[in-house]
Amino acid sequence: MWYEMSSVFQNELDLNERLLWSGRPKGGLKLRTADIFLIPFTLMWGGFAIFWEAGVVTSGAPLFFVLWGVPFVLMGFYLIFGRFFIDAYQRNRTYYALTNERVIILSGLFNRNVKSVSLRTLSEINLNKKRNGTGTITFGPTHPMGWLYGGNWWPGTARYTSPAFEMIDHAQEVYDKIREAQRKV
Repeated sequence: MWYEMSSVFQNELDLNERLLWSGRPKGGLKLRTADIFLIPFTLMWGGFAIFWEAGVVTSGAPLFFVLWGVPFVLMGFYLIFGRFFIDAYQRNRTYYALTNERVIILSGLFNRNVKSVSLRTLSEINLNKKRNGTGTITFGPTHPMGWLYGGNWWPGTARYTSPAFEMIDHAQEVYDKIREAQRKV
């Protein structure tokens, strides 16, 4: 697996840069902290939109009103179900690397997005670890409401969060490797 991961980052590494660690976020459908608030909201939104649209269709309202409700119903389905699949798809296309000079995050739904954080200028690293050893390492300050923006529940919310190695195995070990690499830079 390590050899497969190193080939993913081959074009991203500078001449004297060495890959110290690489990994990926946990796959599959996952619940996040924000879902405590998002699930009730999305059920209310989607439920109301479906109820309204069903009422319009069964009452024989003009076509304009029928069409008016369709985007709201589609948005409701996305918020209730689709966002979980988009998040899983995004994590499936995400790769993390630690080199002797920087942290690299490759991701993107449709295009390749490369985030690079220099270890030399990185001032804050946060580790959020669970009992099973998985966790998230965040690079840079965290927004007080960052937990609400986490994941990909709505397009564009990721830009409000700091770069992170999200949902990785052995988070403490990776955190220690980052701190060690920082001391050597």
